[in-house]
Amino acid sequence: MAAQDAMVRPGGDAVHLALRPMVMDDVDAVVALECSVFPHPWSRGNFVDSLASGYDAWVLRGPDDEAAGELAGYFLLMYALDEAHLLDVAVAGPRHGTGLGRYLLDRIVARARGLRMASILLEVRPSNARALQVYQRYGFAEIGRRKGYYPAHEGRREDAIVMRYML
Repeated sequence: MAAQDAMVRPGGDAVHLALRPMVMDDVDAVVALECSVFPHPWSRGNFVDSLASGYDAWVLRGPDDEAAGELAGYFLLMYALDEAHLLDVAVAGPRHGTGLGRYLLDRIVARARGLRMASILLEVRPSNARALQVYQRYGFAEIGRRKGYYPAHEGRREDAIVMRYML
């Protein structure tokens, strides 16, 4: 699928962004964004392995040309039978609250629908209140918990809330 252009209006100002497939040249910027917004980020190896496995991975860049533009966000999806699994999604910290999270969720849903998936699953930390609020407002519903799923501070573990969005 080719790059998709987006006009997003954070605070009323239109910003041109391009959504395009993630490639190896994006990984360093993706890892930097990941580390800037998550207390327990994915490793560079996680992203490299995801690309090597053929997961559906996209980056949102702008406003410069696609290759050099600032990374505004990204997402990775994995498909199994009729279910999409949202593995990772993030918006750059300075762009939080601008509608880009919802924009990425719209693109995620469109990708899954285009492949005739029945639902989208994700896991989120209970401590990630911002993400929980975004997912709940979008229509994701909690369907369970995975005990001790995530690493946490000082060698502890944190549960994962499992959420589903029906397509």
